[in-house]
Amino acid sequence: MPTKRKTFIDSFLKNGSSSRPKTKKNSSYRPKAQGTKTPLYVLLIFIAAQLSPILFISPTLNYFLDQGMDREAAGAATSGWLIFLTMGIGFILTLLIIFRDKRFFDIWKGTKSTVFMSVVWGFLGFLLLLIGQSVAALIEMKVLGIDPGSENTASLVYIAEAVPLAIVSIVLFGPILEELVFRRVLFGSLNQTTNFFFATAISALVFALIHFDFTHLLLYFTTGLILAFLYQKTKRIITPIIAHMCLNGYVMLIQLNMDKILEFQEQMEKLQTTGFSTFF
Repeated sequence: MPTKRKTFIDSFLKNGSSSRPKTKKNSSYRPKAQGTKTPLYVLLIFIAAQLSPILFISPTLNYFLDQGMDREAAGAATSGWLIFLTMGIGFILTLLIIFRDKRFFDIWKGTKSTVFMSVVWGFLGFLLLLIGQSVAALIEMKVLGIDPGSENTASLVYIAEAVPLAIVSIVLFGPILEELVFRRVLFGSLNQTTNFFFATAISALVFALIHFDFTHLLLYFTTGLILAFLYQKTKRIITPIIAHMCLNGYVMLIQLNMDKILEFQEQMEKLQTTGFSTFF
């Protein structure tokens, strides 16, 4: 098993080997990092998926403008389609890479949780994320004086309204890719060369920074901490993926139906007021 002397870069480049080390087997054995560069490839694909839309903004925007759209609508359509296409391609390429490396996820000591318990913890993790984000938002508002609401979320909702297919990227492609990068590649590599707490803190911090919503760093940092805990708890990447997908899906569902929710609340308030007046 790797020692603390192994450098992070060495582990990062090599911890996805498909060849088995010739050492005796035991329940606490953690496979030695050697062989392929799968984590690096996954990271590069993710970066390319994030940056490649820049190359296609101008021609795509001009296409929608030529269709008679105003500039604001064309901009939303451009963002939506580029998010869907680039994230979708990145998702497919990433799966092709990791499925060729049978030991990509084999980085933990001890026994993994069963698939059933991993799924259960995924849904429990979604509840933990809701609680954690509520506490973080309360601290931001009451202690730091930061107004609630995220510009990043508002922007994604606007894009999703313009291009519904973008929801697939937000709820499916995005969470899976981010968990593979931030939990498996970054957190997993650091956890092998440092310790759980340092690896969790760094991966959560990078996860917060990558969303470019610096006002709500505490909110994203808390989310990253909980997702890293879920991965460590079950030792299966499916757990934080489920929690992350549920969170994004919940946010999209609420935000896209906010008008209906507010209308329902107004109707309930009117019914309560009417009922109270009639009673007296």
